[in-house]
Amino acid sequence: MEKFIQLTSTAIPLETENVDTDQIIPARFLKATDKLGFGDNVFRDWRFHKDGSLNESFPLNQSIYGGSILVAGNNFGCGSSREHAAWALAGYGFKVIVSSFFADIFKGNALNNGVLPIQVSEVFLKDLLDKIQVDPTLEINIDLENQSISYVNGEEAFEIDAYKKVCLINGYDDIDFLISKKDKINAFEATR
Repeated sequence: MEKFIQLTSTAIPLETENVDTDQIIPARFLKATDKLGFGDNVFRDWRFHKDGSLNESFPLNQSIYGGSILVAGNNFGCGSSREHAAWALAGYGFKVIVSSFFADIFKGNALNNGVLPIQVSEVFLKDLLDKIQVDPTLEINIDLENQSISYVNGEEAFEIDAYKKVCLINGYDDIDFLISKKDKINAFEATR
């Protein structure tokens, strides 16, 4: 995984609440076991009409919005526990998802795939969504080391599991983390 320490980016607003994993990546695209290509189908049924034409009213399709941060409504990632949802978001290019609540399994899957889910207060989320609508060029700053998210006239601290924070900052998956402790593990084993 890539190291994640700080990020400054514009964002794409998705005010919809209760976005489930089937909306993030529809079940018909779950046949593959490789992460490649999932980003092409993120929010497929919302990004495209049934006839395959582009839904120009969907925020991901609006050229005024861009960046590697998705600011979503409350209860993001609910529904079935498919890791493919995190694969699709990462494959599309999102590095951070901001919401006022995340489903626990989605949150874990996102972190395991290098996507940082930042849970903020409902007041902060509403203000951020409003500001993005007014100014799509609004830059959002993420500081993982200090666990803060900020933009002009707004800042809030966020929580993250200490282990996952270490993994993201160092670009580790679970195996990389264990390998990083190899000397300590060998030293411990030598005393047995």
